[in-house]
Amino acid sequence: MGKKDASGTKLPIDQYRKQIGKQDYKKTKSVLRATRLKAEAKRSALGIREIILILVAVLIFMFCVYCFFYLNLTTEIDLDLDVD
Repeated sequence: MGKKDASGTKLPIDQYRKQIGKQDYKKTKSVLRATRLKAEAKRSALGIREIILILVAVLIFMFCVYCFFYLNLTTEIDLDLDVD
């Protein structure tokens, strides 16, 4: 007796999912394919955070190379050692 009453009522979330599923079937295959390709392109595209991280890494590398050459080329050896 309790099982019949419990199985007759559906959860609102299940009804909502069923309605969404029915609406998805109404779309044509080309529309579904275009939507899937658009979502895939969005997932695989670089975000602004990744671009900024790459730029910062390149700038830090260039700064390190610059410092290396600056320190190696600007050291002067003082050859005039006159002891007076």
